[in-house]
Amino acid sequence: MGAGSGRGPDRQREGGVALQERPKTKKPPLYKVLLHNDDYTTKEFVVMILQQIFHHSEADAIRIMEHVHNHGIGVAGVYPFEIAETKAQKTVAIAQQFEYPLQCTLEPES
Repeated sequence: MGAGSGRGPDRQREGGVALQERPKTKKPPLYKVLLHNDDYTTKEFVVMILQQIFHHSEADAIRIMEHVHNHGIGVAGVYPFEIAETKAQKTVAIAQQFEYPLQCTLEPES
């Protein structure tokens, strides 16, 4: 079959597959969910939050809790904004239910 066969470009004639380039999607900016130390929230409660809300293992939750306790602040996780905001809001809401003043803030990951 020659060039005048009417079957389109050479790559189709040779059995190749024409691929359409997809536009590259931008990854959403990420935000750190920061836990702030206070004098009232128990270590056990912080570990529970890190396991239930942020899905850390017990060992990782304890490590993060100790960092927050010793340094005054620590990263609970890094997520796209909407997820980070939801996790921070859930954390504060649960803390308030238990009458703890635990606070979370968001910070862009740099």
